[in-house]
Amino acid sequence: MNNFNSSKKTVLQLIRYGIVGVINNIVGYLIFLIITFFGAQPKVAMTILYFSGMFISYFSNKYWTFAYQGNLLATSIRFFITYLLGYLLNLGLLVLFVDYLNYPYQIIQGFAIFIVAAFVFIAFKFFVFMPGVIRKVKSIIN
Repeated sequence: MNNFNSSKKTVLQLIRYGIVGVINNIVGYLIFLIITFFGAQPKVAMTILYFSGMFISYFSNKYWTFAYQGNLLATSIRFFITYLLGYLLNLGLLVLFVDYLNYPYQIIQGFAIFIVAAFVFIAFKFFVFMPGVIRKVKSIIN
């Protein structure tokens, strides 16, 4: 029964994460398309929007998706590390597929949203908002 409750909790978290992500990313993607239409470079636009959306994501996911009550500073640091890695993944996808393979940036950024979202959910669940994550990492190392 414990596995069932854990699975149920994960599904609920995934649904909530999806709702936060869909709203955040639809708005962000539309703004991305608008500002690139008016001349902003795609990587600059993605950078600005990525870090703007980061703040909305932190509070939405901390309090609603994962209902996490842990240390604010430690969680914020782990969250920032996760978002930085997600940003580098997103940037790498744009550089590879747009700059080197000449795919349209609009399509690549659309796909990148889903790839980065999957990475970030896993990191949130098992690194950022996992109770006692530091103790668990230390016990694995020792």
